[in-house]
Amino acid sequence: MNLLKAAATVSGFTFLSRITGLVRDTLLARTFGAGEHMDAFFVAFRIPNLLRRLFAEGAFSQAFVPLLGRIKSEHGDDAAHSVIDAVAVILLWVLVVVSIIGVIAAPLLVWLLASGWAGSKPATFDTTVLLTRIMFPYIACMSLVAMASGVLNTWRHFVVPAFTPVLLNVCMIVAAWLLTPYFNPPILALAVGVMVGGFAQLAIQIPALKRVGALPRLGTPLKAAWHHTGTRNVLKNMAPALLGVGVAQIALLINTQIASHLTTGSVSWLSFADRLMEFPTALLGVALGTVLMPSLTKAAAQNDTMQFNALLDWGLRLTCLLALPAALALVLLAQPLVAVLFHYGKFSANDVAMTQAAVATYALGLIGFSLIKILAPAFYAQQNIKTPVKIAIAVLVVGQIANVFTVPWLGHAGLALSISIGALLNVALLYWGLRRKVGGVSRYTAHAGWLKYTAQLLVALLGMAAWLWWSAAQFNWIALQGTPWLRAAYLLGVCSVGAGLYFALLAVCGVKLQAFARRV
Repeated sequence: MNLLKAAATVSGFTFLSRITGLVRDTLLARTFGAGEHMDAFFVAFRIPNLLRRLFAEGAFSQAFVPLLGRIKSEHGDDAAHSVIDAVAVILLWVLVVVSIIGVIAAPLLVWLLASGWAGSKPATFDTTVLLTRIMFPYIACMSLVAMASGVLNTWRHFVVPAFTPVLLNVCMIVAAWLLTPYFNPPILALAVGVMVGGFAQLAIQIPALKRVGALPRLGTPLKAAWHHTGTRNVLKNMAPALLGVGVAQIALLINTQIASHLTTGSVSWLSFADRLMEFPTALLGVALGTVLMPSLTKAAAQNDTMQFNALLDWGLRLTCLLALPAALALVLLAQPLVAVLFHYGKFSANDVAMTQAAVATYALGLIGFSLIKILAPAFYAQQNIKTPVKIAIAVLVVGQIANVFTVPWLGHAGLALSISIGALLNVALLYWGLRRKVGGVSRYTAHAGWLKYTAQLLVALLGMAAWLWWSAAQFNWIALQGTPWLRAAYLLGVCSVGAGLYFALLAVCGVKLQAFARRV
């Protein structure tokens, strides 16, 4: 398998997902602005997403995917199918129970995330509760999707999992565009769109699983599934993983609580800024991490240290090559990006300024967000979940200490800055943990040439930064609101020249992109 080609495929479909996500958020900004209803939706949507990241794509995936990959590598497909069947049965029953509890406990869940609204904005609080009850079963759909994606990635089928999020965005776009006149308040249409999108994402996994012969057989007796060795090992590995992912979600919960006590619109400004951050993070870190995980797991299972180091080094270099210019562009072009994407309808010039501040402070941690997606799987591939857990706890403490200083100074942007600080610290500690010697042997040994490579990147980044800084100041992006296509053309031109200049300078400095082609 060509790793670069596989990563490009995943990144391409992820790009489609993020493009439709930007269209979705542009439509939401135009239709609803950044007011109380939009805040209510983002908090309500955050609840199932928080649990999805905690259980489905977090602890469960970290425990299930490396175990499945190791069993498939060591014992063959039949043993892997047995694990899939048993785990699917247990997961389905758990999700049914969790969904029922979540719908009933919606007021408590909303209070845990946004208690600031309970007293000062009771109407917003009640709307958020209603939205939460409609959307909470989304966690069940996405947990099953996460399992299906893990199975498909283990069989090195990356296209369907990468394309799946597009369906959610399309359903939300249709809901915001066509269904809002039929709901009161109109924001309820988005909740319906989310649930339809969840079922659509789950449905598209079934044919893909059938094609690889890994569709779970749900007829396995519950007792047999519970006592299956694979189920017990997944549960055993989930315990430390749950703690590690839980720490990150606790930080999100705390930050949402703080935002609910700030100016109306703070939750929305941060959410729109986060959308811009997810674009490069998913294209780079998530795509590369997804492709690397099966290969890292196989190398770790075979004790192939040379291959393990080569794979990790390849991922780190390619991520730095692409994430650093993306971060620089987000800092220098924050206002043009926000204006072009969101400054329409009810999204005011003040909303642009507030979202711009969040984008710029988030962007400072982009390299951290991206590299975490490369470094953390290196631990999971070795079935070492405890080290990332300890690091996550340290990052949580530092992040909340940072909030004490940054929020009074920068408001909602201070929350974004603290998150960026935490991401950079997380990467530093993960890297140190991989380089640390255990039994006289390092888990990871960097290949030679990093100092020269860093200098080459720095030269290209400085040249690109000079162009972006000068060109961004040439236009009044707010005043261009009435000419959206012209404004978009200016931004596209600025970005295209900046990207071309960056890669041209890399070539002059001796960086050969074809060197990143790698087969496993």
